[in-house]
Amino acid sequence: MGNRRLTNTYMSTLCLEISMLLHAGISVNHGIEMMLDDEPDKNAKEVLQALLSGLQGGATLSDAMEKGGYFPPYMISAVEVGERTGRLTETLKSLSEYYDRQERMFVAIKNATLYPAVLLGMMIVSVMILITQVLPIFNDVFARMGAQMSPFAMQLMRFGDWFRGVAVVFAAIFGVLLLVVVLAWSMPSVREGIAKTFKKNWGDAGVFGRVAATQFASAMATAMSSGLTVEDSINLAASFNSDTKGLSQKYEKCLELIKTGETLPVALRESQILSSRDARMLSLGDQSGMADNAMAEIARRSDRIVQDEIATVVSRIEPTLVIIMSCVVSVILLSAMLPLIGIMTSIG
Repeated sequence: MGNRRLTNTYMSTLCLEISMLLHAGISVNHGIEMMLDDEPDKNAKEVLQALLSGLQGGATLSDAMEKGGYFPPYMISAVEVGERTGRLTETLKSLSEYYDRQERMFVAIKNATLYPAVLLGMMIVSVMILITQVLPIFNDVFARMGAQMSPFAMQLMRFGDWFRGVAVVFAAIFGVLLLVVVLAWSMPSVREGIAKTFKKNWGDAGVFGRVAATQFASAMATAMSSGLTVEDSINLAASFNSDTKGLSQKYEKCLELIKTGETLPVALRESQILSSRDARMLSLGDQSGMADNAMAEIARRSDRIVQDEIATVVSRIEPTLVIIMSCVVSVILLSAMLPLIGIMTSIG
């Protein structure tokens, strides 16, 4: 793992394991030593060793995380708050749930973009094979019979002939572009720059806006369970998407409403961060002294709704692409075969 970013799955597992050890009455130092002895993965050992070195030097868990250089600022801040408030076990458990939801969201979004892209690529390749390989065969058949294909099919075949002539150039350009993309994506600074640009311009729109709302609710639940004040919780949760203009304005409006004396549920509803239904659930939780639990439930429901929405989009994309491909292939084949059918009919 080195200085690379830790995966959400690893951070979720690590937080849960440390939380369980603390719940069993085992100190953090001894718990990390036990985990280090049983850890088979070399990269994971580096992370645990960095934590243990800091702890043995007298640092707190949050300080050891910061010195190790492996953990994200949000995780470090949440653990620090948990230590200050004496709720470290609850905070680590909440962090485990948070990163587990983040991982599920990441996988859902990756599948939603990767699978349609692969299907679209296969569709394009199939169509190009028809144009460059199949249509010339039909053309030869027509030539032997003293006829020719339809004008549309002839135009497609000419395009196929042209494409075969420049296919090497296209392949070279595509290979270079693919290599550049792979190299750029392997650089964390470039990858993060692309992600920031995307979030800044489209992070509050459509499904991405709902993903950001789910992330906010999940981070709020973790911050509130750690004992942070309402304003500090909002600031911490908003830090993930503060570079998105639309979302930043919502967070600022929410903080202004809190400062004027509005309750958290009202402020979140009026700033359009939470829906009226979620705000009502949070209000009930606030009145019963379980606001953090209510916020955690809102995050879980939001996560499930977003994943269902992504799954619905993917389920619609697949048949749509298949239908489009079927129509395109049918048009190409019919444009070549209809004249042949006419000839066979006249001969009969």
